[in-house]
Amino acid sequence: MAGSPRAADVLGRITLVTGKEEFLNERTVTAVRDAVRHHDAESELSETLASDLTLATLGELSAPSLFSSIRCVVVRNLENLPDESIEGLLGYVAAPSEDVALVLVHGGGQKGSGTLTKLRKLPAVTESKSGELRPSEFPGFVAAEVRRHGSTIDSEAADFLVQAVGQDLRSLSAAAHQLANDFPGQPLTEARVKQYFGGRAEAKSFAVADAAFWGRRTAALEELRWALDGGTAPVLVTSAFAGGARGVARYKSAPRGMREADLAREVGVPPWKLRTIRDQSRGWSDGGIARAIRAIAAADADIKGAASDPAYTLERLVLTITELRDPR
Repeated sequence: MAGSPRAADVLGRITLVTGKEEFLNERTVTAVRDAVRHHDAESELSETLASDLTLATLGELSAPSLFSSIRCVVVRNLENLPDESIEGLLGYVAAPSEDVALVLVHGGGQKGSGTLTKLRKLPAVTESKSGELRPSEFPGFVAAEVRRHGSTIDSEAADFLVQAVGQDLRSLSAAAHQLANDFPGQPLTEARVKQYFGGRAEAKSFAVADAAFWGRRTAALEELRWALDGGTAPVLVTSAFAGGARGVARYKSAPRGMREADLAREVGVPPWKLRTIRDQSRGWSDGGIARAIRAIAAADADIKGAASDPAYTLERLVLTITELRDPR
């Protein structure tokens, strides 16, 4: 649902929420509730599971109370709606109450898809889809979250935040809110993000891998020592190396002449990060990156097999990667 809905957008209508991104689904539910409550502070909010829904319970949920005729009804797990309740629900949706905002939440997957198809054909239904984000889309999500709080963030800072926090949307949203609140009205740069999240283990491991794929041996070894001394798990370092190798390999194998946006999707990174991968890839031959991938896999297996000295294994990996990169 684009933007914040008004009461007129949801009362007397059905908001169909579909997709696997629970965080985005819940945001839509909250937006509908807020619109109803803003319209009528005395409105009543109610919830039920689809598995418990019958025509009688739907009637009870949507019936006006003694104090208010305005209602917001949320039905969760629509995929579990009993077969005997489908026709009753479709009948209500075909002629909904003008004073009720009905929200139907489907958690994704094929179960209940027939009901979804029928609902989508009814004029009172507005669908809000939450598709799973691709890796290249998470920095864009961060930028949108920061804008929601009246600030801006540059692309490098958004990418660093994703590396540091991970790909959990709820955590990313909370981090964006914290940063925008602590730097009100100020653009969020990579330096500011690092003030708060530079100590995250994932971010440290990416710093090691990035320096190694540039061929910066001394810097990579220094970053590795800092990461391990700071408690970064060795498996996070090999994971970051694997991600760096995949980026270069995908870039080198991508068809030539692709548009930048298409190439970014092919490689699985934000468009701006293609500059880094493009520059890094110039120092890598096809044979070199293939040997790097094998070396990373071997190091990862050693560490997961309880290597007696993970630090030595990772130092050897740094030396191997920086030796494989052609300095010319």
